[in-house]
Amino acid sequence: MSGHNKWSTIKRKKGALDAKRSKIFSKIIKDITISVKDGGPDPEHNPRLRLAIANAKGSSMPKETILRAINKGVEKDSAALLETTYEGKGPHGIAVFVEATTDNIQRTVSNIRAYFNKHGGEMGKNGSLNYLFDRKGIFVVPQGTLNPDDFEMEVIEAGAEDIILEEGLFTITTAMEDFGNMMKKLEQLAIEPESASLQRIPKTTETLDVDAAKKVLKLIDVIEDDDDVQNVFHNLTLTDELMEKL
Repeated sequence: MSGHNKWSTIKRKKGALDAKRSKIFSKIIKDITISVKDGGPDPEHNPRLRLAIANAKGSSMPKETILRAINKGVEKDSAALLETTYEGKGPHGIAVFVEATTDNIQRTVSNIRAYFNKHGGEMGKNGSLNYLFDRKGIFVVPQGTLNPDDFEMEVIEAGAEDIILEEGLFTITTAMEDFGNMMKKLEQLAIEPESASLQRIPKTTETLDVDAAKKVLKLIDVIEDDDDVQNVFHNLTLTDELMEKL
């Protein structure tokens, strides 16, 4: 599991460095809006909304922006928002899995297909690559004053499969089924995670040389930059050499 967590942690760091705050906020606002659409505006009775708000706070989103996103979810226009996924192969056969939230399926699928075609990949049928990934809960928690040994015992009890402490941050991995248990445990401990999400972690990864890997990452960056795209997952190994060259 350590390899999976390393992949997740690197991805999170890369996102924090590369993504503009406005782009991050846009994705979180969509997540809040669709959470309200699906489960109502009360976070006490809507676990998904509670999680989206926690992620918003972890990204330093202003309270007023969070409230506007919740109110937007109650409006009739939110009914047009749909969640969808796309799968495809990037350059050199790297698997790419895309999660999107859109009010126009035709626009989104057309854009995603064009990105794949333009950057040496090919979009496939839904379900064609799903077997290559496991859905895992990934929690990033600031260490602060937490005692590592005591904290690890607490989260293992709640279903943690792996825990990494790096640069003052715990990265915790759980099975998808234990995601809710971990959220409850952190709430009981009065700990607010920097981020908490269900991610698609590759069962195995593929290693490419730096030039080939850069082509894959270019495709991923282009897809991530689309306003309709929430998350992009892949099975490319982000080697230390590659990270140094970026």
